[in-house]
Amino acid sequence: MKSPILWVVVGVVLLGALYLGGTYNGLVAMSEGVDAQWAQVESQYQRRFDLIPNLVESVKGIMEQEQEVFTAIADARTRYAGAATPDAKAAAVGELESAFARLLVVVENYPQLRSVESVNALIAELAGTENRISVERMRYNEAVRDYNVSVKTFPRTLVASWFGFGPRTLFESVEGASQAPEVNL
Repeated sequence: MKSPILWVVVGVVLLGALYLGGTYNGLVAMSEGVDAQWAQVESQYQRRFDLIPNLVESVKGIMEQEQEVFTAIADARTRYAGAATPDAKAAAVGELESAFARLLVVVENYPQLRSVESVNALIAELAGTENRISVERMRYNEAVRDYNVSVKTFPRTLVASWFGFGPRTLFESVEGASQAPEVNL
């Protein structure tokens, strides 16, 4: 008959292996959840990027003098398309949001633009998209927060560091986003 100490050691090793496997699988699931939520944010950005050119073209026909705003929007879209990381994409989106805010101020300052039905419909679509983006960003930050707490708390932090799981970056607004854009007409 085997020693009871051997059974205790085998039991402890088995429990440790189960904990290690469960923790690893949990971290993988949370990491994938963060990636999936970022994909939701990106899909809403893509919706915005698809709608903005239509609004720009509608407005551009009436206002040729606002070329700087249109150029800034196009440049931001190009930078976003070329960005490889969520941080680089977030920076490009910040530039787009700044230019887009200036465009909306321009639209508000020109009553003849507001009376154009296609501009109104596009602005309503964009407002809905902006709300969706806000919700998806919030969900992304919640997923990142939950993941980061999991990665940073003991004893999971040991397993996380062994397998290369590190904290993720929260989505933050760009510098100066709290100030209204200034448009000189």
